[in-house]
Amino acid sequence: MSERPCIAVIGGGLTGLAAVHRLSELSAEQDQLINVTLFEASDRLGGVFGTRHINGHVVETGADSFITNKPWAVDLCDRLGLGDQLIGTNPAYQRSLILHEGKPVVTPEGFELLLPRKLRALLASPLLSHEGKIRVAAEPFVPPKTDQSDESLASFVRRRFGQEMLDRIVQPMVGGIYTADPEHLSMQATLPRFARRERDYGSLLRSVWAERGSDESKADEELDNPSGISGARYGLFASLKEGMSQLLDALTVSAQRSAKVAMNVAVAFIQLMPDGGYDIELSNGEKQSFDAVILALPAHHSGRLVKPWDSTLAERLLQIPYASSAIVVSAHRMEDVEHPVDAFGLVIPHVEGRRILAVSFLSRKFEGRSPEGTIQLRTFVGGAMQPELLDQPDDAIYAMVREELQDILGVRGKPIFEIMARYERAMPQYHVGHLDLVEDIDRLTSLHDCFAIAGNAYRGVGLPDSIHSGEEAAERTIATLFA
Repeated sequence: MSERPCIAVIGGGLTGLAAVHRLSELSAEQDQLINVTLFEASDRLGGVFGTRHINGHVVETGADSFITNKPWAVDLCDRLGLGDQLIGTNPAYQRSLILHEGKPVVTPEGFELLLPRKLRALLASPLLSHEGKIRVAAEPFVPPKTDQSDESLASFVRRRFGQEMLDRIVQPMVGGIYTADPEHLSMQATLPRFARRERDYGSLLRSVWAERGSDESKADEELDNPSGISGARYGLFASLKEGMSQLLDALTVSAQRSAKVAMNVAVAFIQLMPDGGYDIELSNGEKQSFDAVILALPAHHSGRLVKPWDSTLAERLLQIPYASSAIVVSAHRMEDVEHPVDAFGLVIPHVEGRRILAVSFLSRKFEGRSPEGTIQLRTFVGGAMQPELLDQPDDAIYAMVREELQDILGVRGKPIFEIMARYERAMPQYHVGHLDLVEDIDRLTSLHDCFAIAGNAYRGVGLPDSIHSGEEAAERTIATLFA
């Protein structure tokens, strides 16, 4: 290793940028000189994540916010000098809607992903039939699972609350977060705190009743859970005044200041050297040598790069499946929208047979996102349960979304604008057994000195999780280099 070790960070998305920034911080804190090179295959950092300003609208092509009970995104904003730019959600519209028999219905008060904290509100809702409500109310009498093995979200909810609750409420609320099929989604990897409730109390409803008047409920909500989302905790979401690109831009400036940033350069091959270190061959034929490597890529891309020198690790990485989706962002005059859109958004059960997953009402969620008298909608298409819809050309998807919005929300007339962001194989699917797979990946990765893998494919799909993964990879790398 040279006096100034060379570190390659491969992948210029949010995780890679967070890793580069943390490397810079640690270098300064520990007074250790390093050379960092960030490789990005495309012509921009951050992927399709970012903000555009169109006709007075603040438009997000990726994540529009992040959860704050996981501290890593807020902490990073503070360290980048963006703390005073954080904004919370609009309290006037803090509720969500679920499509039921073609009509938007308000989610029952206190409903938290799969837990009805206010049973009376759920029993008064039209979302469930009389039989479905009886089944939910009988949950305290359902025997708990006796072993600690992982199971799917669908299996868990079906056991505890019945099929109708799964189909009509839980699937659209939880499955939509991951664009996932609940029949495969891992409880232990996504919603372990609900499994803990069953284990500790024997029943989810009993757990709520036992906590009333205690501090346990609040504490449970603050537990680290990789889903990063809770349907009823709207106040825990934050964004930035001028849009999420404020974070991206600050990280880009940091990377350009502290590292060499190589754009439009794909890594074609990584060779593990017998005496330590890594030789990297680029798509343009150039070769460079590094003392350490951080892969901040989708798991399948990381698997391809490590396959020549660790086929077992590659095989594990390639076992993580991905789903594709698209977001169509459109703006409309309120006079052209029949529904009052008086919520943060609408989720759509798969059993409704629609061609869209959900619609987020961004300009209701955060103030200042659209001019007065207009509404900005973010419509989600595809996912693990409807992948075939993304096979269509852009024009067909735009037309399909317009038809769905007209039928569901009464949106008529020509949109002020509409744009689309496609996410091809971008959402990792946390299937049953995911945590065991990740532990195996961690073990195999640790066998290689000064080598780290990071991203949203492992221990959380949210923006704070992606940041944390990149920062942890940077910390491990520095600790190993200067041990």
